[in-house]
Amino acid sequence: MIHIRPFIPQDSAAIADVILPIQRNEFDIPITLEAQPDLADVPGFYQQGSGNFWVAEVDGTVVGTIGLLDIGAKQAALRKMFVAAPYRGKEYGVAQALLRELLAWSASRHLETIYLGTTDKFLAAHRFYEKNGFREIERGLLPATFPIMSVDTKFYALTVNESAA
Repeated sequence: MIHIRPFIPQDSAAIADVILPIQRNEFDIPITLEAQPDLADVPGFYQQGSGNFWVAEVDGTVVGTIGLLDIGAKQAALRKMFVAAPYRGKEYGVAQALLRELLAWSASRHLETIYLGTTDKFLAAHRFYEKNGFREIERGLLPATFPIMSVDTKFYALTVNESAA
């Protein structure tokens, strides 16, 4: 059974164990933990304002992550959505459960728009975001406060539905 809960500091090593192999091995993105300072200070980076960071657990093991960064003006950035390969797909529903939690939180905080950036390589992620109502937008339509990562080449936006709460 999947359990979605907010990040606690004891999760730091587990989230690195989920995220880094996906970035490095599956998508050949040569990135280190040190190059991702947000992961070194999840509470200080994500758990501020209307932001938060969640983990998905199966049998007590962290198998997925999702972060919401408050970027001001009732807007947020979806970041660090990763699900370990054995737990992907409809059978487990980990990604859907993580996104559902993030959207409910966003609606309860009266956020209006969620933006995200991703790489061209994450094809399954593109389909997932589009299936869930995100629309692709041009980079120039992002708010000035949106943190663009060097690997980001595709951008999406979603208008938050208050009924998601």
